[in-house]
Amino acid sequence: MEERRLGRTGTNVGVVGFGAWQIGAAWGHVSEDDGRAALRAAVDEGVTFVDTADVYGDGRSERLVGELLKERPELTVATKMGRRAAQDPANYNPDNFRAWNDRSRANLGVDTIDLVQLHCPPPAVYSTDAVFDDLDAMVEEGRMRAYGVSVETCDEALAAIARPNVATVQIILNAFRHKPLERVLPEARAAGVGIIARVPLASGLLSGRYTAQTTFAEDDHRTFNRSGAAFDVGETFSGIDFETGLAAAERVRGLVPEGMTMVQFALRWILDQPGVSTVIPGARGADQARGNAAAASFAPLSDEAHAAVREIYDEKIRPRVHHRW
Repeated sequence: MEERRLGRTGTNVGVVGFGAWQIGAAWGHVSEDDGRAALRAAVDEGVTFVDTADVYGDGRSERLVGELLKERPELTVATKMGRRAAQDPANYNPDNFRAWNDRSRANLGVDTIDLVQLHCPPPAVYSTDAVFDDLDAMVEEGRMRAYGVSVETCDEALAAIARPNVATVQIILNAFRHKPLERVLPEARAAGVGIIARVPLASGLLSGRYTAQTTFAEDDHRTFNRSGAAFDVGETFSGIDFETGLAAAERVRGLVPEGMTMVQFALRWILDQPGVSTVIPGARGADQARGNAAAASFAPLSDEAHAAVREIYDEKIRPRVHHRW
């Protein structure tokens, strides 16, 4: 698999990674055995980067990733911290950071975590020098090799990029979320900051598998977070209402070349964007993980395909969400 530099970490990773939210929680039932199978299948197909968080299944995802790390210590693993506590900037303090980090290191079974990301922190955190000074101290203590920020908005991404030791920014980027292309990706490239693209399939809309009759489990965020009741609504279907997303996805389906799945087309679209280090689709099982990883083997999409995706976005999506994130 093609590898790219993961920003200021100095590490090269496969362009398709593995997002481990689905094997933790909030995507309906995924058994631990299915989660393990998905992880192993992804790694067998060349995936070298795994992204998890302490809040995914309250540590279940980290523990499953930690099991794999014992077998494949060469993998680069990122986790996130901060969303298990009330979203009060005062909670982003040295004692909490170390407690959160201790728990993640125990779950992952490592002394030093490759990359620790603040998990969509409150906006005030980005302007708090003490937060980043303490993250620097934790790197010096050997708790983590590098740190980054997972963000909700482009403004937050730009604030993080401006911090001299932020190694990576994780942001929603997909065929239904174009705003990061305007400033975030160019400024990240100029600063040497890695871009980790999350929610690459708009919570499955860009898989082409859903219809107006599709329903989701009660414990699936696509049921309980459609209006943002649990966390930022932009994380679910990229903030697009389901009906609009279905209509736009149907138009994207018509662009997919023969021999390529719609999922692979959507992932390849992201990989074609200058500045992207890696994309982190999730998977509920081994077959899905293999299909995701295969997206890296395709050549870049044609200029005509990119122009057509842009036209769909401008017509169907831009008026609804572009101003928000």
